Amino acid sequence: MKKRPAARASASGKRAPAPARSKHRALRLLLVAGARPNFMKVAPILRELRARPDLFDARLVHTGQHYDELMSDVFFQELEIPKPDIHLGVGSGSHAAQTARIMEAFEKVLEADHPDWVVVVGDVNSTMACSMVAAKMSPPIRVAHVEAGLRSRDRSMPEEVNRIVTDALSDLLFTTGPDADRNLVSEGVDRRKIHRVGNVMIDTLRRFVARADSSDVTRRLGIAPPFALLTLHRPSNVDDPAALRRIFRALEVLARDLPIVFPAHPRTVKMMQDLGAQVPATGLLLIEPLGYLDFLHLQRRARLVLTDSGGIQEESSILGVPCLTLRENTERPITLSRGTNVLVGSDEKRIVGAARRILRRPAPRARPIPLWDGKAAGRIAAVFARYKSC
Repeated sequence: MKKRPAARASASGKRAPAPARSKHRALRLLLVAGARPNFMKVAPILRELRARPDLFDARLVHTGQHYDELMSDVFFQELEIPKPDIHLGVGSGSHAAQTARIMEAFEKVLEADHPDWVVVVGDVNSTMACSMVAAKMSPPIRVAHVEAGLRSRDRSMPEEVNRIVTDALSDLLFTTGPDADRNLVSEGVDRRKIHRVGNVMIDTLRRFVARADSSDVTRRLGIAPPFALLTLHRPSNVDDPAALRRIFRALEVLARDLPIVFPAHPRTVKMMQDLGAQVPATGLLLIEPLGYLDFLHLQRRARLVLTDSGGIQEESSILGVPCLTLRENTERPITLSRGTNVLVGSDEKRIVGAARRILRRPAPRARPIPLWDGKAAGRIAAVFARYKSC
C-alpha cells in the first residue's frame, strides 16, 4: 500500500514535501482524544501500539474539549493512560466555535508532526474536526475512525453529524458489529476500507472490571443494592424543559420503588435548576461526576440503569444489567437485539412501565456479542501492522 508523503512548511512559508522516510521506520500515528467518552476507547489502542515500538510510533493528542479533574484527569490516572504528548487546550464553547478552535490548533500539529495516520475515536466534535483537518492537508493525511458506521438516523443529534462526516473522510473504518458494516456499505464506502474489530470500550471494561470491584463507592455514598443508576446529558433531554420535566416526574415515581443514584455534571444540574425540574425530595441521590472505576462498580451492581449515553448502553449489555435508554433511537441497535437495552424516550408512562416490568422479573441475561471480547485493540493494531509491511 502506497504511503502519502507528509508536507512541511519551508522557510518561505510555502509547503514543501517532507523528506523521504525509510520503509523500515515505525509507522507514525496520532491518536486523538477530546472528551470523556474517548478516553476508554483510546486507552487500549495506545497500549497495543506502544507495545510494538518496532512497528509503531504512537502519540496521543488531547484536544481539551473536556478538561477538568473530574472529566479528564481522573480517567487518565485510572485507565493508566500516559500523559498526552500534545495538549491543545481548546476548552468548551458552542459546537461551531469549539470545532473551529480544534481545527486551527490541530493543523499546526500536523504541519509539525507529519504523521502517517490520524486515528480518531467515537463521535465528539474533536473526532470530526481532526478528521477534516487531516483530509484537507496538502497532501492529505490518512484518517482511521474507530467505532465507525454507527447511525441513529437522527441528524438533530450533533454526534450523528460528526459520525457521518468522519466516516466520509476516513481511509480505514473500524467497526463494532455487522450493523455498522451495512450502514457504511449502503453509504458507498469501499468494503476494503471496513474492518470489523469489535468494541474497544469493552476492552477497557474487561480489563478494569475486577479492579472496579474493590471500589468503596457504595460505602462512601451510604447506599446498598438494590438501586438504580441514572445518567443524563444529551441536549434533547437536559435542554428541553418539557422533556426534562417528564423524565423527573417518572423519576419521582420510581424513587418510591428503589433509590436512584444520579452522578450529574454541573451543566446538567444548572439546566435542571434553570428549567425548574423538580428533583424528588427523597429517593434520588444527586452526586458529582464519578471516576471510571467508581462508576463501573455502581453500574455492575445496579438493578436498573437509566441513561441517554451510547457507551453505557453497550457496557450494561455486557454486564447483564437492564438498561432503559431515555431516547427515541439508538445508534447501537445490537444492544436492543442481543443486549439488555430498551428504548423508552422521555415519556413518563413508558419509563415507569418499563422500569416496573424489569423490577418484577429476574435480571435478564445478556447474549454474547461477537468480538466484544476485550481484544478489539489488538485487531486494530494488526490491521495497521499490515499497512506497515506494505
